[in-house]
Amino acid sequence: MKYVLLIPLVTCVFVGNVYSQERIYRCGNEYTNTLPNDKTKNCKLMAGGNITVFKGTRLSAAAPVRAAAPSGGQRVDADDQKARDSDVRQILESELKKAQARQAELLKEYNNGEPEKQGGEAHNYQKYLDRVAELKASLARNESDIAGIRREIARLGQTAASSAAK
Repeated sequence: MKYVLLIPLVTCVFVGNVYSQERIYRCGNEYTNTLPNDKTKNCKLMAGGNITVFKGTRLSAAAPVRAAAPSGGQRVDADDQKARDSDVRQILESELKKAQARQAELLKEYNNGEPEKQGGEAHNYQKYLDRVAELKASLARNESDIAGIRREIARLGQTAASSAAK
């Protein structure tokens, strides 16, 4: 009686191994498990290991072509570059003003780590602590943003000075 249940199990194991050891051939960029014929030349039998093949997508001929960057010989006019630098500086300075205004708002709301309790925070102290931690993280993140904008403005000043020297 013991062997009656064991025989189908062993049979399934051997049959599974037979199917998993099928021969795989590589014909150029394609893989197949059918025996290559005379029409399919340069097919090689792949030995060992499992092979997983994913079908990719092909680019169509109507795909948009991106404009190439100017070659090393072409340069932007000095006046055009000055105008671009001026625009970038104005944008960065306006972003710096916004970030500084946001920082002032956050500092006022943070109130040295003791912001005013809102709504249900009087009854749920953990909710209050979570909001305080979130405010502190927002302050740090905004301070980092301000420092990054200042670095960019300083870098613009250095590149303008170096291009003026040339």
